[in-house]
Amino acid sequence: MSETTATLSANKSTSFMDKIKAYKVGVIPWPVYLVAAVTMFAAAYFDKLPKNMIGGFAAIMILGIFLGDLGNRLPIVKGIGGPAILAIFIPSAMVHYGILSPNIQESVKALMKDANFLYLYISCLVAGSILGMNRKVLIQGFIKMFIPLIVGTVAAVVVGVLVGLVFGYTPYDTFFFIIVPIVGGGIGEGILSLSMGYSEILGQTQEAFVSKLIPAALLGNIVAIVCAGYLKRLGERKPHLTGNGMLVKSGDGEMTAQETQPSGAVEFPLMGAGLLIACTFFILGSLLSEFIGIPGPIIMIFSAAIIKSFNVMPAKMEQGAFHIYKFMTGAFTWPLLAGLGIIYIPWKDMIASFTISYFLICAAAVLAMIMSGYYVARFLNMNPVESAIVTGCHSGLGGTGDVAILSASNRMELMPFAQISTRIGGASMVVLATLLLKLFNQ
Repeated sequence: MSETTATLSANKSTSFMDKIKAYKVGVIPWPVYLVAAVTMFAAAYFDKLPKNMIGGFAAIMILGIFLGDLGNRLPIVKGIGGPAILAIFIPSAMVHYGILSPNIQESVKALMKDANFLYLYISCLVAGSILGMNRKVLIQGFIKMFIPLIVGTVAAVVVGVLVGLVFGYTPYDTFFFIIVPIVGGGIGEGILSLSMGYSEILGQTQEAFVSKLIPAALLGNIVAIVCAGYLKRLGERKPHLTGNGMLVKSGDGEMTAQETQPSGAVEFPLMGAGLLIACTFFILGSLLSEFIGIPGPIIMIFSAAIIKSFNVMPAKMEQGAFHIYKFMTGAFTWPLLAGLGIIYIPWKDMIASFTISYFLICAAAVLAMIMSGYYVARFLNMNPVESAIVTGCHSGLGGTGDVAILSASNRMELMPFAQISTRIGGASMVVLATLLLKLFNQ
């Protein structure tokens, strides 16, 4: 072999090895990821994975980072919210089929339920995104968002009932047992409250209604996630339809979400202050809810909005809250979805309900809602893509669904509006459905 040929061969070998070394899972070099994954699964196999936040974080980050990265790489899937879909539903299936050990499930439960990591994540998103938002845009957004929300809800009911009639469902069954669970605000605030009301009115056990209502909520959320992924692509192809995270169009029509956010370099002590501010808003909501009867998360959102509207918070504190929000979304979104899939998403219920007619009713209702939000935006000086996404969050599984939908569309800054859509819209539908059911069964 000539010296030139040997040199070329060595260069090719070096280039190949460099490519292998440069490959990453998410942002983590693959050797580091592999060591972490093997360590975590080995500890779980021997039942030595800590059943606390340490073990929980290790488990959801190993699963979430890999599945989110995979969803970003797969053709077609990456364009319809692939990272969110894979990160939330594959762990759910792994639990159902016994692939994840009980040790992993217990560790994740300690983080997600006992330590309530979901609410910490949402608190940071709500506080940081509101305090980091342009004041004018915030006020206009809160005022205007209720119109597409109401129109979208009406459209979902009408279209869902009509599609139900096509497949032989009565309007009664379609509305109370398919549409209302989709727009009821999730499992905790929606399904459980509905099941209690239905049980009392119809004289059956609450458990029977829970298993009957959950599948519609799950399927509706899947459709909303896929639609959010498509809306993201639509905004990329047609930039005039999106504000890149801004719900309301700015006065000059050119200001982006990034240009309305706090400036300044990241300061880690300020991030600590931002974390404290987020926790304080959550605690304030929980405290006041005991006295005024409004859910804590709603109080948290409006408290942050009031503080921002009156410019009470020092600019440096707003900057710290904004940066902790950016850190949480950048580091924990995919892992959080994996944890939600393990703990909160019952794969068995979702698969058991999957018939073509049932799915088409759910899909038609959600699509009608999202399309209404898209078209109504044109009359309200709102960005159609963002309006459609926020309206679609009304079909989300509470905070779980909002995170999945917004991560699929890469618009986590819409979390305050999404929470209003989910929680106020959901609570209103639960009350309305309970009153109507009582009226029909007198």
